[in-house]
Amino acid sequence: MSGSLLIDNIGELVTNSPGNGPLGIRRDAAVLAEEGRVVWVGPSAYAPAADRRIDAGGAAVLPGFVDSHAHLVFAGDRAAEFAARMAGQPYTGGGIRTTVGATRAATDEELRATVRRLHGEALRQGTTTIEIKSGYGLTVADEARSLRIAAETSTETTFLGAHVVPAEYADRPDDYVGLVCGPMLAAAAPYAKWIDVFCERGAFDVDHARAILACGQAAGLGVRLHANQLGPGPGVQLGVELGAASVDHCTYLSDADVDALASTTVDWMCGSSTTTVATLLPGAEFSTRSPYPDARRLLDAGVTVALATDCNPGSSYTSSMPFCVALAVREMRMTPAEAVWAATAGGARALRRDDIGVLTPGARADLVVLDAPSHLHLAYRPGVPLIRQVIRNGVPQ
Repeated sequence: MSGSLLIDNIGELVTNSPGNGPLGIRRDAAVLAEEGRVVWVGPSAYAPAADRRIDAGGAAVLPGFVDSHAHLVFAGDRAAEFAARMAGQPYTGGGIRTTVGATRAATDEELRATVRRLHGEALRQGTTTIEIKSGYGLTVADEARSLRIAAETSTETTFLGAHVVPAEYADRPDDYVGLVCGPMLAAAAPYAKWIDVFCERGAFDVDHARAILACGQAAGLGVRLHANQLGPGPGVQLGVELGAASVDHCTYLSDADVDALASTTVDWMCGSSTTTVATLLPGAEFSTRSPYPDARRLLDAGVTVALATDCNPGSSYTSSMPFCVALAVREMRMTPAEAVWAATAGGARALRRDDIGVLTPGARADLVVLDAPSHLHLAYRPGVPLIRQVIRNGVPQ
């Protein structure tokens, strides 16, 4: 659908632009989009004419959520594992291999159907940009096809061949790292923008993680990292060392880890960028009964924080960014404004994007109309379907 689209009569517009508080809030506002981009933001009374009009009816409008960490390409179900955790069994990450077996056995169309279903869920809940990882194939062919299928839905695709060491390499981890760095990376790179490693006990140690990420960088991929989820470790420091766009989970952090993350943060609004974002995934802690990350500690230190769902069948089977916003406020000591920023502009920073997560001229016209007068209701009314309408690339969905 071409032409211009005007969304007016907005009671509260979250722009994430400088001024008017951390969210750049405007009252009684309007947004004009043309050809998928925002071209004008201003008072509703002075809104230009447009080919189409949406009356927000005094509701709140905010940028579409940016989910910068999701695992959507998989087969199978791990509901029994979830039930066992709720009965007291600790989470170790070992269940990943269960999903690997099911994913390898699935057809392309079965995997594609899962991606489409979960992407549709996320979109209906206001997510207009979503990163999709591989990591449940762990063979050359299965990792390549996972990314090929992911790339049909998102441009933000991540090669996670180093999710865990598969069973057939259990006694030969060095050989598996060689496979990931060689034939698997070569097959996956044409469909990937990023490379990621699960740097954790029971997965990949820091030396293996550094080698894999260095190979990915040499192949032209950006760096992301799972780190410090299950306990203290060197992952955060490695991410900062390599200039990772994001280090994700960040549950167990030392003072040195926090200082390292803070040292990479400079003023984006002055033309600089944030080198390494701390992406927090509260759905994982909710689903594993694990301690939540201390977002307040990170924010007070000046670290840039993003929120994401970690949507996956084992440890965080949610596609809802509003749910993660509510958890962040209730369990991680974030203010509602900080959580909304982290779920929009913060996610964009974690993907090193400046065209999403904001509603300013030149940005992509990705908007969410709430069935509520303020962004505060996302945390104030958890579990309530508050997403009235989603507009992506200037097109109502």
